[in-house]
Amino acid sequence: FVPILGVCHVAYFSSGQVVGLSKLNRIVKYYAKRPQVQERLTEQIAAELKKVLHTEDVAVYVDAEHLCVKMRGVEDAHSSTVTSHFGGKFREPEVRAEFLQAIRG
Repeated sequence: FVPILGVCHVAYFSSGQVVGLSKLNRIVKYYAKRPQVQERLTEQIAAELKKVLHTEDVAVYVDAEHLCVKMRGVEDAHSSTVTSHFGGKFREPEVRAEFLQAIRG
């Protein structure tokens, strides 16, 4: 097992249910500690956020470097892998674009 190091961005539109920011971090950390692939990680975080927040309007964007790519095989020290999930309102091009603009600065 070789670690994946990266950043997870999450966003949601509240359906009236809100949680503390630390809860969002705990959800990401809980799933990130498990041995798994990045695609599954992204979907697990999105599913849990939808459940806890009672909304389909959830976006998850994970950008990570895989040490197996950096250290073995192709030995590409400069690549990263992006996975995303866009649910509900985030499927609308304008809303998705606003989210992506915010995380990319």
